[in-house]
Amino acid sequence: MIAFREHGMQAFFVYVTAPDIQCAGKIAEALVAERLAACANILDGMESVYWWQGTLEHGKECILICKCTAERYPALEKRICELHPYDTPCIVALPIQQGYAPFMRWLEEESRPSGQ
Repeated sequence: MIAFREHGMQAFFVYVTAPDIQCAGKIAEALVAERLAACANILDGMESVYWWQGTLEHGKECILICKCTAERYPALEKRICELHPYDTPCIVALPIQQGYAPFMRWLEEESRPSGQ
């Protein structure tokens, strides 16, 4: 295991909720194809309980977990907002403190804009 800051790269797990698997898949495909994220995992079948506009809501959602570099995060967030149907999508970046060095190198390489 290595700490990312040892070689200057910071990375995030970005947690996103989506209304269904089709929406999550569309967002995941765009983020990875555009190299804003190295990869995205889709977890279907989540039950959410939340407040929305003064009402306690219950709903089925999907979880999307993206891995990206801190450098790519602002563009990733912007792109999620463009593609997401919610007025206020859940987009939360959690810093990765340590990770398997070969995986982290891969994450950094695959998150680079094309041509770099």
